[in-house]
Amino acid sequence: MSEPGLQEDLSAQAELWAAATPAPKPHHLGHRERLRSRAATGGIEALPDYELLELYLFRSIPRGDVKPLAKALLTRFGSLAAVLGASVAELRTVKGVGEAVALDLKLLHHATLRVGRESVAKRTVITSWSQLLAYVKVALAHEPREQFRVLFLDKKNQLIADETMNHGTVDHAPVYPREVMRRALELSASAVILVHNHPSGDPTPSSADVEMTRQIVEAARALRISVHDHLVVGRDGVASFKALGLL
Repeated sequence: MSEPGLQEDLSAQAELWAAATPAPKPHHLGHRERLRSRAATGGIEALPDYELLELYLFRSIPRGDVKPLAKALLTRFGSLAAVLGASVAELRTVKGVGEAVALDLKLLHHATLRVGRESVAKRTVITSWSQLLAYVKVALAHEPREQFRVLFLDKKNQLIADETMNHGTVDHAPVYPREVMRRALELSASAVILVHNHPSGDPTPSSADVEMTRQIVEAARALRISVHDHLVVGRDGVASFKALGLL
């Protein structure tokens, strides 16, 4: 066989071999279906955070591998709770997060907040303390700036309103006792629970927190309004003035 004929024969065999050999598939092909199947058959509670986040991202990003993005979000913010608590602007600093993904993650966060608020609102706050602590932690533990909020309660200690009285900086949120009391009178509240966060993560009350609480308690006493507690929320937990003997 001539040399050109041999080359043509080998080339034809190579083409046949290539056609008969399936091309390697990207590792993520079929991954969505497998992950959905695991979740649907009762395994959702056992999923690690990055896979739970993946499942949610499937709805925002209909095609492609989202595992790297889920892991990048958790690496950037440190936890699933912190991912959901991050602002839209912060979320968009992560490569691959566009406006739609950021908005979807914030929708999930606010849905979680509303569910928590409902569980508190429909029961006497004092007898659903664990739900209250869970709610304020979801609401405030990962806020980048201090917020001062007040839970206004009726005579049965049921929630009338949860309102943010002031936003502040990374370490201070100015509060005016007269504004808190004015709003309590407007709502016909019989009691209040004060709540604010420490963006540093440490919920230990500061001397300024103690002094501010004292002023509000004095203003409330004159109006026969009870201050049941002051909760300080941080990533490391929730501190209760009452439990610490500060109230």
